[in-house]
Amino acid sequence: MQPWHHDSSNSTSFLFSTFLVTGIPGLESGHVWISIPFCIMFFMTLVGNMTIMTVIWQEPTLHMPMYLFLAMLAASDLGLSLSTFPTMLRIFWLDARELTFLACFTQMFFIHTFQVLESAIILVMAFDRYVAISRPLHYSSILTSPIIARIGLVIVVRTLTVQVPLPILLKRLHFCRSNVLSHSYCLHPDIIRLSCSNTRINSAFGLFVVLSTMGLDFILILLSYVLILKTVLGIASGGGRLKALNTCISHLCAVILFFTPMICLSMLHRFGPRLPSHIYVAIANMHFLIPPVMNPIVYVVKTKQIRDKILKLCIKKGSEEV
Repeated sequence: MQPWHHDSSNSTSFLFSTFLVTGIPGLESGHVWISIPFCIMFFMTLVGNMTIMTVIWQEPTLHMPMYLFLAMLAASDLGLSLSTFPTMLRIFWLDARELTFLACFTQMFFIHTFQVLESAIILVMAFDRYVAISRPLHYSSILTSPIIARIGLVIVVRTLTVQVPLPILLKRLHFCRSNVLSHSYCLHPDIIRLSCSNTRINSAFGLFVVLSTMGLDFILILLSYVLILKTVLGIASGGGRLKALNTCISHLCAVILFFTPMICLSMLHRFGPRLPSHIYVAIANMHFLIPPVMNPIVYVVKTKQIRDKILKLCIKKGSEEV
């Protein structure tokens, strides 16, 4: 893709009409083989999250706060996967790397929107666990259906409020240094790095978005677990303490899967040694691709009610087919 340029009395600007996304640096020759595990992951993500959403939707006994928040998490995971996997598979299968500005900005908007949604849902699930452990007798009266609907609305409004300005602010930039992105999909920090315009506003707003959403969510999740531990330590019996903590394991896994790669990537970019580019790409892929695959597996393995209902649904479908 050759850039076109125009001359003015003061300067020569090189402007690109498309971005080029990147596969896995240094492993281009093996892209077809690499696509196989990614296809399996994508299939597992679709099946796992859609199964959880279907089971919770169809089973009235699962219309409880914990499972409704889990359905929200599954929907967010599904959205994140549909925003990332197709572009990656296009690169691996067809070496189709070009994305128009509109396509790139749209993908970026959806990736970051579902990322922030997931962060907020994981925070709300931490609050759900705190209420369930500290106020078990009032759990149903505190987290009623109208309250859950309002929480869902607040999450969506907060997310859209901070995400809608991102593509709008990007549209005013010129891109002349290069049009090659360092990931297999469009991310905000990656895009503004290529601009030859003044990106101070974009960088500042991007940092504000990260700190006011995922950064704040992570701190509030830690605070929730401090309060949960304080409550658990006040339980007299060892068995009761273990049972209370056991209800948090699935959620703790979701927290670790979502936040660990993001924090590692942020720390490496700012304070770590300069590592090969494929290391950064691998960690970024872990952050965006692993949680949607693993969250359904963790919740199915650790939640007996979900397991039983999935089994019941499979048996019902099997008997209908016979």
